[in-house]
Amino acid sequence: MHYTRFVHSFLALAAVATVFTAPVAKADQPKMKDALADLEAARVKLEHADHDKGGHRERALELVNNAIAQIKEGIRYDRHH
Repeated sequence: MHYTRFVHSFLALAAVATVFTAPVAKADQPKMKDALADLEAARVKLEHADHDKGGHRERALELVNNAIAQIKEGIRYDRHH
């Protein structure tokens, strides 16, 4: 009798512990994805801007492309850690 009560109590505690320790589902990085979309839009604008900027448009495009790559790496890293 005591053994059965013990087993039931243990199973109930295990069920409660499972609920409280289960991983919480999180959105798939909405702020990072928003930033990525903004940078991709900026890249398109830079690509279509006049080219007479003394090399600054090209440098900005390079930096935006680097930022896009970093955001993608950050998203990939977060998904695996």
